[in-house]
Amino acid sequence: MIAIPLIAVAILIGIAFAIILLKKNMIKMVMGVGILEGAVNLFLVTLGYRENGVAPIFTSAPEGAEMVLPTVQAMTLTSIVIGVATTALMLVFVMLIYKKYGTVNSDKMRRLKE
Repeated sequence: MIAIPLIAVAILIGIAFAIILLKKNMIKMVMGVGILEGAVNLFLVTLGYRENGVAPIFTSAPEGAEMVLPTVQAMTLTSIVIGVATTALMLVFVMLIYKKYGTVNSDKMRRLKE
């Protein structure tokens, strides 16, 4: 059962790298980075999963119950916030490039190579 999320992570990472490397539209490249961030977050949540685990909240949890790892959940939340900020920054860069060159196609921007 634990292998299903890991298979989904591998598929999402493959799709993300294919989009990032094969597409020439920079907005699609940013979307590929977003998919990659989602795959990493799914991987982190999968690492913190425990069979029959309870939420790591200090309440009247059953005695002897195994809790899921709270550190991984905190790292995932931090990763989501950082991902939103970096996605916004990449989209601003794409907008500025479109203003300057009139295209978001990476092949058509010959001036960037000079």
